[in-house]
Amino acid sequence: MPLFSPRRYQAPFMPVQRDSLPVQVFTAFEQAIKGALFGCRMCGNCILQETAFVCPMTCPKGLRNGLCGGATPDHCEVDPSRPCTWYVIYERSERMGRLDKLLEINAPVDGNRVGHETWLDMIKLWFKRKAGPYPWDFVFNRAKFNREWEEFFYALRQPDWWQGDSQYHPPAYTEPISLLEANLRSGVFTVTAEIAPPLDASPEGLIKKVNMLKPYVTAANFTDNASATCRMNSLASSKLCLDAGLEPVMQLQARDRTRVVIQSDAVGASGLGIRNILCLTGDHHRFGPAPMAMPDQFDMDGVQILWMLRRMRDEGKYIDGREMKIRPKFFLGAAASPFGAPPKYEAIRAEKKINAGAQFIQTQPVFDYNRFTEWLEALDKRNLLNKVYILAGIVPLRSAKAAHFMKDVPGVVLTESDLKRMDSAGDKEAQAEMGVTIALEMIERLKNTPGIHGLHIMAVHWESIVPRLVEEAGLPRPVVRELPRPEVAREQEKEAVPAS
Repeated sequence: MPLFSPRRYQAPFMPVQRDSLPVQVFTAFEQAIKGALFGCRMCGNCILQETAFVCPMTCPKGLRNGLCGGATPDHCEVDPSRPCTWYVIYERSERMGRLDKLLEINAPVDGNRVGHETWLDMIKLWFKRKAGPYPWDFVFNRAKFNREWEEFFYALRQPDWWQGDSQYHPPAYTEPISLLEANLRSGVFTVTAEIAPPLDASPEGLIKKVNMLKPYVTAANFTDNASATCRMNSLASSKLCLDAGLEPVMQLQARDRTRVVIQSDAVGASGLGIRNILCLTGDHHRFGPAPMAMPDQFDMDGVQILWMLRRMRDEGKYIDGREMKIRPKFFLGAAASPFGAPPKYEAIRAEKKINAGAQFIQTQPVFDYNRFTEWLEALDKRNLLNKVYILAGIVPLRSAKAAHFMKDVPGVVLTESDLKRMDSAGDKEAQAEMGVTIALEMIERLKNTPGIHGLHIMAVHWESIVPRLVEEAGLPRPVVRELPRPEVAREQEKEAVPAS
């Protein structure tokens, strides 16, 4: 068991290329020391300075930018026998007064560096920079030492191809890119809904659902193999939706994708006219059906996808530095879990996503209104509510069985009151009516909540209930149905000054 970190979930990385014998010996020595202290996996890009000397690579997903949506104070969602690595990081950072250090957006691992030493690189960089920190300043000028210490380790952990920071980066365009963005900018209370992609290759059922929802919602989400279970992919589903006349929100999750495929899928989506992309880390493989895929397939996380796609859109650069002649158009979104970690930690997680490029947030389903408003207040304290559009999640419960299933979903909190109402409702039809009643009550409260810009209805294979919810709740229909013609938009972009 490491001294400062939870135990490793996976073995240390092996180097892609062999070093000389002296370097191999030094690497083995470094690995022994860092393994005993931190559970080091030899990722080649150590960020211990930022994470309170707890190695984030001991997380089963290898997350380098914060906890996942299913984390709890009690245990890791992937392996309940171990604590959540990022809870340990947050708690120790808070004790050290370094919580805000966790806002920095850390780079994904460089495959050429894995398995190699980092101490020799650190020494080389120190000599190359010739800018401290110097040991004598620790005694005679502590402020200078601390400043140079932070600058040195920032340069060490942030490669030129990434350049992550902790600052807010507003979009570098002025006119709305999508109908979803245009409706949110208009100030209308905006509704999106989720459509489950089909289990087979037939598009008919999906198109039928799209046509049913088209008059009621601004956009429809398509999950990306949620719960590590194969369906028609989100890209194909989104294209079918777009062709049927409803704007899609394509979900793009990191599991099972390298950074190459993520960029390729995103550029392809933009080329097909898909503008809204919800960037997710993804559920771990253990939540899918057997046989389970190889579990070490998180090349990136949701925060890194946001950072990478924002730079592709605003700077016209791939992650490897290649220039793009025609930049993709993205309205970028992220998910939030208001009921996962304590609000103060979840607010840091949300701020990191917003800084990285999230322009809208869709939340986990809201059943506990008071806890939800605590999360909103935590965001407000960090001055985030004026930087992002928030769509609160709504799940209409179809049965008491569904309610008890939802209660056990990581990151979801179902109140005892709602469970009792569903259990005592009567037969299946009465239970469904009670689920609608509970959803309508929550919608009414959320409609009048400052900081909420709309709803995201996740009907979980019950899409036919969405029109009824919209009508009975008196929710407004989309007000912007068409964007300016492409030639007009291009002229507007030429004349516009990028947002600062």
